[in-house]
Amino acid sequence: MSTAAVHNLWTTAADPISKIDAPKIEYGQLSPTLIVIGAALIGVLIEAFVPRKSRYYAQVFVSVVALAAAFAAVVGLAAGGYGTTKAHIAAMGAIAVDGPSLFLQGTILLAGLLGVFTFAERRLDPAAHGNRVDSFAAQAASVPGSDSEKAAVKAGFTTTEAFPLLLFAVGGMLVFPSANDLLTLFVALEVFSLPLYLLCALARRKRLLSQEAAVKYFLLGAFASAFTLFGIALLYGYAGSVSYAAIARVVEGTVPSVDPALANTMGNDALLLVGAAMVVMGLLFKVAAVPFHMWTPDVYQGAPTPVTGFMAAATKVAAFGALLRLLYVVLPGMRWDWRPVMWAVAIATMLGGAIVAITQTDIKRLLAYSSIAHAGFILAGVIAATPDGVSSVLFYLAAYSFVTIGAFAVVTLVRDAGGEATHLSKWAGLGRRSPLVAAVFAVFLLAFAGIPLTSGFAGKFAVFKAAAEGGATPLVVIGVISSAIAAFFYIRVIVLMFFSEPRPEGPTVAVPSPLTMTAIAAGVAVTLVLGVAPQYFLDLASQAGVFVR
Repeated sequence: MSTAAVHNLWTTAADPISKIDAPKIEYGQLSPTLIVIGAALIGVLIEAFVPRKSRYYAQVFVSVVALAAAFAAVVGLAAGGYGTTKAHIAAMGAIAVDGPSLFLQGTILLAGLLGVFTFAERRLDPAAHGNRVDSFAAQAASVPGSDSEKAAVKAGFTTTEAFPLLLFAVGGMLVFPSANDLLTLFVALEVFSLPLYLLCALARRKRLLSQEAAVKYFLLGAFASAFTLFGIALLYGYAGSVSYAAIARVVEGTVPSVDPALANTMGNDALLLVGAAMVVMGLLFKVAAVPFHMWTPDVYQGAPTPVTGFMAAATKVAAFGALLRLLYVVLPGMRWDWRPVMWAVAIATMLGGAIVAITQTDIKRLLAYSSIAHAGFILAGVIAATPDGVSSVLFYLAAYSFVTIGAFAVVTLVRDAGGEATHLSKWAGLGRRSPLVAAVFAVFLLAFAGIPLTSGFAGKFAVFKAAAEGGATPLVVIGVISSAIAAFFYIRVIVLMFFSEPRPEGPTVAVPSPLTMTAIAAGVAVTLVLGVAPQYFLDLASQAGVFVR
């Protein structure tokens, strides 16, 4: 072949490349996510270059500053009208900047900030070899009980990698509810799931239980991710696009032109139904709805308690946000198909979580089943399929996340010689030993139970009202019955704390540093404010309740 011909081939091949447009990215509107991911990368560099003695302080400082700055960026965007009048699709169609995404991002960032405070707590355990210790393993890579682990404890090592892992998880969670195409959704799912799998395995005490929890979470999570990815492939085959708006147009039958390569499969309803079911299933796994809840009690019990609190709050917010966007933006034309299935899931979740929680003897497992029941209550708002449904779910998620982090922070304070005393029998008489801690925990339990003047009541009322107006009255009746069943085991714990004799060999309540105190105080303050004067926040949620299409 002559050089001229080769040259000619090369130029013909190269010609179209000059026409690829540079991507147009709105960095200002994506700033909350970029700040958090940037700080996570700085955290990785801190692990590599900063001396071991200073890492803890550097990581805590970077994490707190980044989350606060990202929250300020979310508030700035909301104040600039990006939640209402200027809501639009950014990053070349990948990310939606609108009311629900900003509201959920703000909630996730505040949950992450309180999570950092509980992660950074170093005063609960007695000092080991003259070094203060936190909730995380001295050296995560060493085998539990081995000589290398003992040497790491003696040397005073701490797993400060927990902080960048938390930031990566938060970064993924910020993208998840605002993703506007299925591939962005999947990437965000993996970005926040993988750090959580690792964090679950890092407990300092009961390391084998912690590692077992992480392996269960990882295996089941990998299954759920695979289902999600398969569903995405089927939806692409159905619509010829992974963009939410394009899929919605095909569902509604308003497509201007069809790509001939996809003409045979486009509009095939079997692909749509199976694909949508698989993607929704992956999201229901993340929110721990029955029957995809099997991982929840084991993981909540085995993971380090600060991680459990952060995960229980933030993952629910992110996953429900993504579920809302999928059902309301992509599949509104399939409402008659998905509502009956969601009814069944919501009923099973409310009743399953509430009934099984009654039999639990471990406080962390009890809170895990309680979180399953709450997923059912939130699903009632999702099923409403009205603007009120969206705003009630947003309000419930914000209220629930603070109560959850506060409750798990209190669990870290009650300790005996083996670490946290999570068995319920050890909590007997806690109200006489340390009335303040018991009273704070009682406030959180009453909020979970939905007693008036707590945020739980305002949230449940909003969700059930939206469901009833959306034509799901029987669901509301079952929800109220489930709430009554759930109230039984919350109040049982309160009775155990205040009306039982304390055991002589019972646990002690550790005095935390200001960090954990801040997390618990914020939880109590939000619980009472949203319970006593919820109207401003309900209005805020209803302003933020409109999805951009």
